[in-house]
Amino acid sequence: MRITQKQINAVLTLVGPASWQKKAIALVVVLAALWALFGTRAGGAGEIVGRVVSVSDGDTITVLAAGNVSEKVRFAYVDAPEKAQARGMAAKFALSAQIFGREVKVNVVEKDRYGRSVGVVWLNGQDINYAQVVAGHAWHYVEYAKTQSRPDFSRYEAAQQAAKSAGKGLWQDATPMPPWEFRREKRIVGG
Repeated sequence: MRITQKQINAVLTLVGPASWQKKAIALVVVLAALWALFGTRAGGAGEIVGRVVSVSDGDTITVLAAGNVSEKVRFAYVDAPEKAQARGMAAKFALSAQIFGREVKVNVVEKDRYGRSVGVVWLNGQDINYAQVVAGHAWHYVEYAKTQSRPDFSRYEAAQQAAKSAGKGLWQDATPMPPWEFRREKRIVGG
């Protein structure tokens, strides 16, 4: 989270010689910033707990959290084929069969530029992001796995190699196109 000048000014107002009205307004600004950083998800900071109400594709879901708050979640560290790509719908259907309507826990890593929570999805102690790679429904997205722990990084890499060797899911195709290349090609062709 980037600290804004407004937030800095609010902190200075709180500690400086200002009227109680200005301090009250400054306190609201500071509390709102803290709430945005730590308290907007059920289960505490960096965690969403709720029922999966939608599966957009093989790596994006919507979770209905406490208070009927709808949270769009993008899977961290993996990238599944786009729906318009070969094996894209298979990845979506496999994920739906596994978690749709079930209660999951999401360990949020960050918010992306689209406002989605990016995180690792857990169902009954099982890492679903990893499960998508194991089944050959997603790539380990190395470019965006820089914050992943070394043991998890190695585990995801090994799972991808095993899926590839076994010809699972997207690895059934001779030369599957990674979704990041598919999106780049689509942008170039689309203008």
